[in-house]
Amino acid sequence: MNLSLSQAVSNALIARGWTLALAESCTGGLVSAALTELPGSSAWFERAYITYSNQAKVECLGVPIEMIDSFGAVSEPVAISMAQGARKNAAVNVAISITGIAGPTGGSPEKPVGTVCFAWALGDDEKHTTYKTMHFEGDRSSVRMQACEYALTELIHLLASHP
Repeated sequence: MNLSLSQAVSNALIARGWTLALAESCTGGLVSAALTELPGSSAWFERAYITYSNQAKVECLGVPIEMIDSFGAVSEPVAISMAQGARKNAAVNVAISITGIAGPTGGSPEKPVGTVCFAWALGDDEKHTTYKTMHFEGDRSSVRMQACEYALTELIHLLASHP
């Protein structure tokens, strides 16, 4: 991952005096690793939840199992719940969640390999949670890296536009 992207996130968080938590599933800690490559990241990086299994999403982040059963682990409702759970549990200003199908297996016609759902929970209320589903091309490694970069790029845009 590009260190300048991590540095831009760092600069934006420091400028606001905000802290960050992550809830990563398909990226398995890649975003956390990229951010903690920066010296001084402990000033704004609180923690990461690597909730790869459905059970971890439920136990660590409070995602309702009924939501996972209804929509699937790779869905916008689950991504939103993951981000909100991470933000609340870590008591941070902003949290990012990422859940997806990196492949090469696990896809379906409705959710093909490369489908990744994101959510960004900013501030203290749920009305400031945004979310998006993307589809990335390439092998497993490429999908995971694109997801990391997208999550951080969108965070920078959201921080710039958030009051």
